[in-house]
Amino acid sequence: MSSQLFSLILFSTVASLTPGPNNIMTSYTAFNFGFKKTIPTMLGVIIGWTLLVIVLLVGSSFVFQKFKELQIIVKVLGSIYLLFIAYKISFTKSKNKKSLPKPVTFLNTFLFQFVNPKSIVIALTAISMFVDMQNNFFEDSSIVILIFFIMAVGSQAVWCFMGKYLRKFATSEQFIQNFNYSMSFLLIVCVIMFYV
Repeated sequence: MSSQLFSLILFSTVASLTPGPNNIMTSYTAFNFGFKKTIPTMLGVIIGWTLLVIVLLVGSSFVFQKFKELQIIVKVLGSIYLLFIAYKISFTKSKNKKSLPKPVTFLNTFLFQFVNPKSIVIALTAISMFVDMQNNFFEDSSIVILIFFIMAVGSQAVWCFMGKYLRKFATSEQFIQNFNYSMSFLLIVCVIMFYV
């Protein structure tokens, strides 16, 4: 894992910071309701995401050990999906969002993690690329869980901060375009690094 640690950190950073439902809900809630009312939203994402990674690690360890080819298939399909995300991110246009009547709750964001295709595919892709199912399962799994937990906390804090204090920058077309291009480029770099 030590040789892949940089790739894992880069992958998890990009995966957690890119615009997506979790980050948009957090940023939106912070802008409209303030930091204190956004804490449950962020905790739902962080705890739900971490639990999702653990559940998928435990489940996939049995599946990948029985069907070793499946790990390669998930890696390839995950890479294709990430390239698709990179493409979508590059060409995303900002849209006006309707106001929510109340902040997004802990339960909403917690349960959402288990039906969010982006979260599931990213977690499975990370597991297939960074966890050695045969030799270092426990050590690799612990590192993946820890890194993704830290990145979830960091990304939620960043998007909350953007929603609360940097609204004028985050909603400018130039900021969004530059941010999206940067995240898209980093996703592509991640995919390339998986195969070198």
